[in-house]
Amino acid sequence: MNTGSYIAIGIVAILLLWAAATYNGLVRVKNQVANAWRQIDVQLKRRHDLIPNLVEVVKDYMSYEQETLRQVIEARNRAVSASGPADAIPAETALTGALGRLFALFENYPQLKANENVARLMEELSSTENKIAFARQFYNDSAMENNNRVESFPSSVIAGSFGFKTAPYFEVPEAETAVPKADLR
Repeated sequence: MNTGSYIAIGIVAILLLWAAATYNGLVRVKNQVANAWRQIDVQLKRRHDLIPNLVEVVKDYMSYEQETLRQVIEARNRAVSASGPADAIPAETALTGALGRLFALFENYPQLKANENVARLMEELSSTENKIAFARQFYNDSAMENNNRVESFPSSVIAGSFGFKTAPYFEVPEAETAVPKADLR
């Protein structure tokens, strides 16, 4: 074999090693995204379990707010039946909005805020919401890393060849990003 053959074999070997390393990196970030979603899913299930208890406790106090309670339960049911990030993200965003409206109504019911069961459930739900926010941040970071690898050249060549896809982001609901308005009158 001549020098040219050794060079050709070396180039092919380097390309194969690069392709294998790129493929393995894509698998790693895809699995990281899946793991991050599972972490969110655990917290979402906890939230789904807390909501019916909260609605049951407050429905007697909030007799005039039955429509809001119905919307919370409907949003919760849609979120529970969602499968995978693509379905769950919009359902969870709607549920967060419905919960926000319910929390806002609590301000109109001082006796409800003083109820020990309601206070405990609200604290658990608030803690769960914070955990969801942290898990959502980790998921979005993982999705960004995955998407960068899937869309960047030259790894996009391997990603396209083996069917790697971008991951959807779990966007923060607009209600959580809105700047509160202070009325100082």
